[in-house]
Amino acid sequence: MVIVVVLAGIAYAAWHFNNNEEENGNRLTLYGNVDIREVNLGFRVGGRVEQMRFEEGDLVHAGDVMAVLDKAPFRHDLDLATAQLETRRATYQKMQAGTRPEDIAQARARVAEQEATLKNAERIYERQQRLLKKDVASRQTYEDALARKSEAQARLASARAALNLALAGFRSEDIRAAEGELHAAEAQVAQAETRLQDTEVIAPANGTVLTRAVEPGAIVAAGATVYSLSLGSPVWVRAYVAEPNLGRVHPGMPVMVATDGGGQYHGHVGFISPDAEFTPKTVQTTALRTDLVYRVRIIVDDPDNKLRRGMPVTINITTGTAATSQ
Repeated sequence: MVIVVVLAGIAYAAWHFNNNEEENGNRLTLYGNVDIREVNLGFRVGGRVEQMRFEEGDLVHAGDVMAVLDKAPFRHDLDLATAQLETRRATYQKMQAGTRPEDIAQARARVAEQEATLKNAERIYERQQRLLKKDVASRQTYEDALARKSEAQARLASARAALNLALAGFRSEDIRAAEGELHAAEAQVAQAETRLQDTEVIAPANGTVLTRAVEPGAIVAAGATVYSLSLGSPVWVRAYVAEPNLGRVHPGMPVMVATDGGGQYHGHVGFISPDAEFTPKTVQTTALRTDLVYRVRIIVDDPDNKLRRGMPVTINITTGTAATSQ
């Protein structure tokens, strides 16, 4: 009988240990581990690393420039794109403005010149025609005069067409095409500016450098990790609550987080998983598979940069409701 009682007590204690949970009236105690986020940082463009400004263990602040590539090739690309943009803008503005008054005046002068030439050719032709009828002029002379008249008529028609084009200005289709080329050039400048900005790695948040992966002079590809950063905020604690106590915990509930070293931190429940899990996962006995827990994320509000990933902590929750009978 004594052996049965002892075994029952051991089983009960083991159940509480595996569920990382203790109950005491309106207080619920959970056990968990600190879960600090990490981020791998790299350039969005490839190139030669010029500067690595932080060492492993250094504290960085949001907005700090952590690493820089050689900017010269990207500045040259921007200069080229800017020059092309100015060319496209000048072409578009010219088409919008239409033909210059000076060009129109020149076209009018050519029309007047060709009109005068045609009148002279017509007089010569008429004279040669009369002389031919009187057998005074040769047939060849007459035909030459006729050819000069026809040539003058064609030149006048061409001059008048050129004047009409000058008066009408550029076609709307050509103007739209020039506008499209201008927008494309503007996009190329914006792209070159973005690529130039991407030659710097900017710290996304406050944190601590975990890994410095490359050194100045190295050639890196776009997206290659150059730093690993442990983010200082938010700091999370991962814990588990058993299904019978699930109703006593809700998002936003204030908690106290304590470390084994005596540190005390305020926090609140940020997330309760909707999916149940077996605990512990490594034990597959039939009895323990029936014990379900739900993952809880505790957000620590005021860390002093002493919490570390994986550190065991104790979470004390005042629920106001006693646990249900198990």
